[in-house]
Amino acid sequence: MSKLQLPRTLFPLSALALATSLMASPALAETLSIGVQGELASFDTSQVSGGVWESQVLMDVYEGLIKQSPDGELLPGMATKWEVSDDGKTYTFHMREGAKWSDGEPVTAEDFVFGWQHLLAPENASKYAYMLYPIVNAEAINTGDKAADTLGAESLDDGKTLKVTLNHPTPYFLQLLTHYTAYPTPKHLVDEYGKDWVKLDHIATNGAFKPVDWISQSKISVEKSPTYYDADDVSLDGVNYFTVEDRNAGISRFRAGELDVLSDYPSSRYQWLTENLPDATHMSPMLGSYYYVLNQRDGHPTNDKRVREALNLAVRRNVLSEQIMAGSFKASTAMVPPGTSHYEAQHMDLGSDDMNARMAKAKKLLQEAGYGPDHPLNLSLRYNTSDEHKKIAIAVAAMWKPLGVNVQMVNSEATVHYQTIQQGDFDVARAGWIADYNDAENFLTLLHTGVGNNYGAYSNPEYDKLMDQAAQTQDLDAREKLLEKAENVALDDYAFIPMLTYVTRNLVNPKLEGWEDNVEDDHPSRWVHFTE
Repeated sequence: MSKLQLPRTLFPLSALALATSLMASPALAETLSIGVQGELASFDTSQVSGGVWESQVLMDVYEGLIKQSPDGELLPGMATKWEVSDDGKTYTFHMREGAKWSDGEPVTAEDFVFGWQHLLAPENASKYAYMLYPIVNAEAINTGDKAADTLGAESLDDGKTLKVTLNHPTPYFLQLLTHYTAYPTPKHLVDEYGKDWVKLDHIATNGAFKPVDWISQSKISVEKSPTYYDADDVSLDGVNYFTVEDRNAGISRFRAGELDVLSDYPSSRYQWLTENLPDATHMSPMLGSYYYVLNQRDGHPTNDKRVREALNLAVRRNVLSEQIMAGSFKASTAMVPPGTSHYEAQHMDLGSDDMNARMAKAKKLLQEAGYGPDHPLNLSLRYNTSDEHKKIAIAVAAMWKPLGVNVQMVNSEATVHYQTIQQGDFDVARAGWIADYNDAENFLTLLHTGVGNNYGAYSNPEYDKLMDQAAQTQDLDAREKLLEKAENVALDDYAFIPMLTYVTRNLVNPKLEGWEDNVEDDHPSRWVHFTE
């Protein structure tokens, strides 16, 4: 962990000195400016669309039972300590005394129970609700089969203790609690304002910062929360999150000093950046997969396994990695990226490395599926607005062209893109997944029947059975084998098009401390400060 800036010691001041100090204080304010890729869907965590940029904002204004250090270490958050039962199924959290919402109301265990029930409520249609499924009755509540008050989470001792009961031991449960799906919700505000609790003139948050301004498609501003229990050790006065979908424009803004951090700069600029901004240019390993979703709903050509296999065979992943993306991604033939804890990387069977042989097989498969010169395969390919995504889409469309595939490309800003593909309005769609926690299950759940982020509606009973078995297996080696077997079922179904694995790419003001590279690319502003 980087050394944190300590609060300045205050000394008695004369009236003149005090006035001078107050007049000068705005100039001393430290506000961090971050260029993010998209816009936050809502400060209500049940309505979040799943973008990495949303996580950045939410981790700054909320805090879960557990928080993370700059390098990803788990630390006490709203809970100061906890115990786990011998069977690994019961967690008892002791709430932090004096923890408050930004409106001064206490944060209690009841806010967590209510927040989780709120996220699981069927009417909220949270596509991230499955993250809480390890908790007893969470899935049944989410599907409307059981009442909210049956959730295996209890507020005890007048809100000072939270007892959580799981369906089965869950190795990643503590890591999961750092994710925004496990944040609390201010019950007192929901009771008073209903859905309007999230409006800026009503909202209260429990993190190091609180939201104060939101200009749609432009900027969200937050300021340091004086009620945060560690406010004295938070150096920043505020954070601005600027929506910067044009990443090249983002580089210009960074160079002009308008941004202190730019997340995910274009891979094509990496070499130039290392030569011109060497101290600011960061690249490091990351647990993330870049893939294309194949819609398997009725009426879509990608519902045919032969079509899915043909499309996979024609993709030249090394060309995408080395030529299109200039080596800033790694080629991939699986969903779970290399380096994932307690997991051996798997690979889709694409047969020969000889592209001529692969293309010949792909053409044969499409002919068998009924496609040819008189009946060409027409596909819609959706991607969220980005020069990088556009380059990849154009390249992939060109790889499919010799098969007689006609591609209509449709792009939209990130929030709209993910909302659209969740509704199933596509044949092929760009998607990416960055680990919420370092476990293969976090990636493989994306292909489980009924999961909100299973955009292609892939469904295989054998896959689901293996995933469900893995979820109930305490032995880590046996669990790993089940997860690997499940991934191979999906790979054999050509359920999606794996293409690339991510690396983190950030521009960071060299004067910042407390901002550290990590495999999940999480950077809570609570730890960040400017050096003199």
